[in-house]
Amino acid sequence: MTDIQDTDPAEASNKAVTMIESLPWLRRYSDQIIVIKYGGNAMVSEELQDAFAADIAYLRYVGVKPVVVHGGGPQISSMLDRLAIPSEFKGGYRVTSTEAITVVRMVLTGQINPQLVSKINAHGPVATGLSGEDAGLFGGRQRGVTIDGIEHDLGRVGDVVEVDPQQVLDQLAAGRIPVISSIAPDLDHPGHSLNVNADAAASALAVALGAVKLVVLTDVAGLYADWPNRDSLVSHLTSSELHALLPSLESGMIPKMAACLQAVEGGVEKAAIIDGRVPHSVLVEIFTSKGIGTEVVAG
Repeated sequence: MTDIQDTDPAEASNKAVTMIESLPWLRRYSDQIIVIKYGGNAMVSEELQDAFAADIAYLRYVGVKPVVVHGGGPQISSMLDRLAIPSEFKGGYRVTSTEAITVVRMVLTGQINPQLVSKINAHGPVATGLSGEDAGLFGGRQRGVTIDGIEHDLGRVGDVVEVDPQQVLDQLAAGRIPVISSIAPDLDHPGHSLNVNADAAASALAVALGAVKLVVLTDVAGLYADWPNRDSLVSHLTSSELHALLPSLESGMIPKMAACLQAVEGGVEKAAIIDGRVPHSVLVEIFTSKGIGTEVVAG
């Protein structure tokens, strides 16, 4: 990063103005918990990975308490392909066989999690890796999905039905950034693991932590009221408006918007889905008046 004193006076002045403009949000979010769900294209581009890691470290150093929950859809699909294990999606959820859950755990907890922790820690030793299976953080139950009135089995896929946030709170109290993989123990089948939707897991954790905000990174600019009409981007809506829209949304967007809805109905002040393909989109969302993407509030 270029030192502000090494730039010309006009550029330095512009940087100073930008810093001052962030002051109301720095004051608003100081010492507050913000849960960020990390996923999509931001996970597979090296440049976007580095930008995301810098954003998260920045939040920590200016007094915010970020908590990261990550999935790993692209990497899981790639590994399943390499191992010739079929991938199938129903209603926006990955069908996960007993064979596939081993790959899911390996990719989430053994590959993506330590990689992200390492990238954040390039800015200082503040991030620590956790799994939803650690110390009862998440508890899950198997779920199916209903499509056109018909219930479909999803295999080793579950919902987060219990959250014990204590170890996350302990890490935050120690000044660390928890980075959590979206895998959960099956409460009904001890010793078994479930692939839980990272959007829903982040939402449940945000509620349990009393977070002030949930931010979900995705692969589009936000919620479109009339997809694929690019002029129908919705920048702000209430939970009641989202309830009305939810059944008509494209299947891949439903879990993300349902997670936002669950968060604000559970007491989180705001939830937003933002475009993870835009460098530093997390900071733009948190520290600017207009933000980026689609914001949901209770009402």
